[in-house]
Amino acid sequence: MIYTVTFNPSLDYIVTVDDFKLGHTNRTTSELILPGGKGLNVSFVLRNLGIDNTAFYYAAGFVGDEITRRIEASGIRADGIPVGSGCSRINLKLRSMDGTEINGSGPELRPEEIAELFKRLDRLQDGDTLILAGSIPASVPDTIYRDIMERLAGRSVRIVVDATKDLLVNVLQYRPFLIKPNHHELSEIFGVRLTTRESVIPYARKLQERGAANVLVSMAGEGGVLAAENGEIYMSEAPKGKLVNGVGAGDSMVAGFLAGYMDPDVPEADRYGHAFKMGLAAGSASAFSDRLAAKEEIMRVFHTII
Repeated sequence: MIYTVTFNPSLDYIVTVDDFKLGHTNRTTSELILPGGKGLNVSFVLRNLGIDNTAFYYAAGFVGDEITRRIEASGIRADGIPVGSGCSRINLKLRSMDGTEINGSGPELRPEEIAELFKRLDRLQDGDTLILAGSIPASVPDTIYRDIMERLAGRSVRIVVDATKDLLVNVLQYRPFLIKPNHHELSEIFGVRLTTRESVIPYARKLQERGAANVLVSMAGEGGVLAAENGEIYMSEAPKGKLVNGVGAGDSMVAGFLAGYMDPDVPEADRYGHAFKMGLAAGSASAFSDRLAAKEEIMRVFHTII
């Protein structure tokens, strides 16, 4: 079974406002409300690709109730942890203003609510996959992903981490199966400026030296790079298409990679190349769509990648 963890889920209110003016009343010309949060995005794309999974997440107030309703309606197993106070986030995303967004902070999590997640994680068995993705509320220590991996150490659980700064760096000692920084995050970790696929390679290798088995670097319009556990480097320019909505593209890349890696019909020798290609296709297909990409959209892009 695949499990995702989302500490700070949201309802994303995605709007278009033509000719936005500060200090004036502005009217939307399009609106879309979707459940959000990186772990949940991975869950939705996996489900779109026909892969069953369970979502662990925190749900607070009426927004948390709506997030749960939408997860259940999608066919994902919803395993929400109730939060005793506050309200889950509503994030405002202004599609017409170059990715401008206003994200909520989310509820404060109490120690007993964090302990409840650990109890649920104890159900994981050898052969399961766990995806830890996204930001955490201010009330949660930035060692939380490391703490989860420490608790699961010794089990054959494949762990994927998609996070920034210390949340990501702290887990490396526990040898995650996959990490997925983007090139800006990779630049920040090492204090350098990385703009080309070739420039990313030595720094992806450094993260492998520090413990990551596979390092998948998303680069938006520049495509992506995979430093794979088999010693190979895979890289490609981005597929051609019109950017519609960048929200969730990186999460889609993680889901596509896992779907490709676990495809039983792909020979072992081709596994990493196929996984990389599926990841690139899924990320791009979501970027070309109003919503997280459907399987048909992903496969259409997949067949355009050389």
